[in-house]
Amino acid sequence: MGDKEGKGKSVSGHLKFEVPEELQTKALEAVELARTTGSVKKGTNESTKTIERGLAKLVLISEDITPAEIVMHLPPLCEEKGVPYLYVKNQKDLGSACGINKGCASVAIVDPGKADEAISKIAEELKTLKG
Repeated sequence: MGDKEGKGKSVSGHLKFEVPEELQTKALEAVELARTTGSVKKGTNESTKTIERGLAKLVLISEDITPAEIVMHLPPLCEEKGVPYLYVKNQKDLGSACGINKGCASVAIVDPGKADEAISKIAEELKTLKG
């Protein structure tokens, strides 16, 4: 449980790439800003619908979801629709960024509000991170 450094070092399971802590923090801050000045969709079902409809600007997926099958369909769907996505270490942080007091498997930013510029920078960093 307390082994934060060891977790996520090898990319396995549903994770397609590893996201640096700094980028995760920027993305969580963007969710908070979008939540207060724009609009976000919380949870896997809402995220999925938003991506399918072409409305998502950025998707965050929690790494610590069990079973992983709950969120495994999101990365391929994002890639198919051209939506930038990234992973965050835990669902509690993602839930907090959304303004809820429990964990959240995924979040889709629909209207970035004042987070527009931050989301653009995150999307650029993701392009270089994925190669």
